[in-house]
Amino acid sequence: MTLQELSVEYRAHAQTLSARVKELERRLEQTREPRERCLLQDRIRMLSTMVREARELAVLTEHYYDRGYRRNVRYTV
Repeated sequence: MTLQELSVEYRAHAQTLSARVKELERRLEQTREPRERCLLQDRIRMLSTMVREARELAVLTEHYYDRGYRRNVRYTV
């Protein structure tokens, strides 16, 4: 698998996660129970982080070999 192909996979993964976040946000709006709201907020927060990271990795793998591309410091050694 090439990095270009991997970037497509990361983008698809990010879209799937983003759809799940939206679904959980709708459930959060309808829920009144404090414990369930707290659990939903935690899951949304975790999934939102995963969405951001998947998008960042998609960009990184897409442009990895581009000349002059400035990589995200978080993903460099």
